[in-house]
Amino acid sequence: MECVRALVSGRVQGVGFRYFTLRAARRLRLRGFVRNLPGGCVEVCAEGERGALETLVGVLRDGPPGAAVRHVAVEWSDAPGAPDPHEFVIR
Repeated sequence: MECVRALVSGRVQGVGFRYFTLRAARRLRLRGFVRNLPGGCVEVCAEGERGALETLVGVLRDGPPGAAVRHVAVEWSDAPGAPDPHEFVIR
């Protein structure tokens, strides 16, 4: 299990980006969250298998219709000790 934190910039707020991410992450069976940040970026933190996380990062780079993703900054780390029993949520 690994974790990825992605900061997505561009036109990513007010275009359904969080719900788009939620659906993709749940389809990939990942745990974590997505949220809007005050500066206009979207933060995604997810935990799961490396392949599923890489797929999610690719999905984030595309974004939903109406979004214009300019940049995705990605940080990888090992998953925390005990797996979080919660599913992927919007914060």
